[in-house]
Amino acid sequence: MAHQRFLFVCLGNICRSPLAEAIFIHRAREQDLLESMRIDSAGIGHWHVGGRADPRTIEVGRLHGIEVPSIARQVQAADFESFDLLLAMDRENRRDLLALGCEPSRIRLMRSFDPTLAETHERKLDVPDPYLGGPEGFEEIYHMLQRACEGLLQEVSS
Repeated sequence: MAHQRFLFVCLGNICRSPLAEAIFIHRAREQDLLESMRIDSAGIGHWHVGGRADPRTIEVGRLHGIEVPSIARQVQAADFESFDLLLAMDRENRRDLLALGCEPSRIRLMRSFDPTLAETHERKLDVPDPYLGGPEGFEEIYHMLQRACEGLLQEVSS
């Protein structure tokens, strides 16, 4: 797979996508792959543009030794050309990206890269939005995203 420009996408760009971005950057740096990649995250909506990630996202990253420094931004039409692969956190985010005009071939569900879910039905590949819950939801999505990031890195580095 030749994809080297990745955009992680969720609804507001403060929970799932900035955590996925941070995990992926951390692991790519550890594997000495970061220099060959462009990595960013964005949200479908505009509500949090310019703000930091949710404090619970930052905290779960910190607990796992990962800094989450990103500043929220909204997906732009230019992203569809600037990035090789847009990684949607759930099927609704994918539908939104398609409705905005992104080519289907540039969009994948994030958890489709989780090697433990190889034969899983698509509806089970959503990364649940932890925003309305407590810290345990952020811990749960951390592990989901960590496995998916490992699978994505394995695919792009082979």
